[in-house]
Parts: sequence; C-alpha cells; structure tokens
Amino acid sequence: MRKKLSILIPTFNEQKTIGIVLEQVHKVHIGDLDREIILIDDCSTDATKDIVTQFINSNKNLEIILHSFKKNQGKGAAIRWGIEHVTGDYVIVQDADLEYDPREYINLLQPLIEDKADVVFGSRFMGGHPHRVLFFWHSVGNAFLTLLSNILTDLNLTDMETCYKLFKVDVIKSINLIENRFGFEPEVTAKIAKLRGIRIYEVGISYYGRTYAEGKKINWKDGFRAIYCIIRYNFGK
Repeated sequence: MRKKLSILIPTFNEQKTIGIVLEQVHKVHIGDLDREIILIDDCSTDATKDIVTQFINSNKNLEIILHSFKKNQGKGAAIRWGIEHVTGDYVIVQDADLEYDPREYINLLQPLIEDKADVVFGSRFMGGHPHRVLFFWHSVGNAFLTLLSNILTDLNLTDMETCYKLFKVDVIKSINLIENRFGFEPEVTAKIAKLRGIRIYEVGISYYGRTYAEGKKINWKDGFRAIYCIIRYNFGK
C-alpha cells in the first residue's frame, strides 16, 4: 500500500499568497507518496476562503479539504485540528505565506522514508541554501530561543522555531498539544524531546522571509510567550 503525506496549511488573511501556495503544494514532487491537503482557515476576513474554495472546485481530483473556524483561534489551534483529522503516514505543516518552499519536501521526507528518523526539522540556518536577509533582532531572538530550548531538551537543533516540522503521524498523534498560537513550536519540540527512543533529524532548507508590510504576523509578544512555553513544557506537561 502506498504511503501518504498529509500537508497541513493553517491560514489567516493570506489572499495574496494562498493560491500560489496551493498550486505549489499540488504540483510538488514527493516521490511515490500520495498526498492529502488539509487547509484550516482561521476565520479570515479577506478573500482567502473564497480563493481556496475556488481552487478546490477547480481540482476535484485532489484529496483536499477546507475547515473554517468561526472565530480566530490561532496557528496552534489550527494545526491541532489538522492533526486530529489527518489520514496520512507523515504530516508536515506548510505556512500559507511563501516563506517556505514545498519543493524541499522530498529532502525532508528522505530520513523518514529510509526509516532513519521519526521527526525531521527543516533548518533555515544549515547549509548553503538561499536565506533572505531581513531583521537582525529576529535572528538574535531565534538563536536565543533555540539555545534555551536546547539547554532544556538536551537537543542540538539549529532552528527550533522553524515552520517545517515533519512527523510520523503516529508520533505527533501521541502528543497532547495545548498552545493556540505560535507557542506550538516550542511546545511540540519540548514534548517530542521527551519521547523515549525518538529519532530527530535536521535538514537544511531555504527561507524567503517577508516583512511586516508584506504580511508577517509574529511579533515580540510571541517571543516572550515562546520563552514561557519552553520553560513550561520542559518542566511540566
């Protein structure tokens, strides 16, 4: 039986990019795997939902579903809903903003397909991949959060905050996730690290970051929440 990759796309007010992302995810090469696309719209107030609905109606042969929240709940809540409903063997989170390139799925999948890994992090800070030059203090913040996370998890990750985290479905379904916003990243990292015998790999990826004028949503408040989450979920449940 062919294995399947489940692609979760949480989205909120991404009318400028969501159509392009869906086309990329639809056409990207993932070897012999089947694919399903689960898009969770977090109560967008622009044309995002209409664009997604039009894409679905134009591609009825695709395995794709759209779930819409009636009120804004956050990225973590959207991912959690998606995880509950995946039917694949592997699952990856894809942001809807073009900062990450789906063409790199195949490289991220390789350690899983070869049964060398249970979880793969796509690192923006490894190897010779394109990386848009943007905010100095964001890079300092990312480095600090990754360092703090590593101290408490005893992992040697280079990019804890990366969006591209690829899991075996049975692994991610075994974890009780709580965070509703961007705290998902440190929470899932802490809880994955606690699993006995877990095999975690990193693979270098490119990163096409955007500015706040272009729609970037994460802010300094989320940085402080990440610190709280790192401490909370490494010392508690």
